[in-house]
Amino acid sequence: MYGNVDLMAGTVTKLIEQALGLSERDRAELAHRLLQSLEESKEEGVEDAWETEIAKRVEEVRNGTAIGRPAEDVFREIRARYQ
Repeated sequence: MYGNVDLMAGTVTKLIEQALGLSERDRAELAHRLLQSLEESKEEGVEDAWETEIAKRVEEVRNGTAIGRPAEDVFREIRARYQ
């Protein structure tokens, strides 16, 4: 078992060394993809939940039960909150 841990640690060290040898653009792309993969694994099921929520809201708009607000009001509140 410990041999596998040592092998993984060596592999990770080699990957880090190789990654640091990449151009800045390639390092940024690698970092982005690695972070994205963490978010995807952490948020399993979130996409399905959003699809369900979006479908529900679209249906509310179509059947007239949605309560909307003028965009100007929403933007004014956001500007006031973050100024």
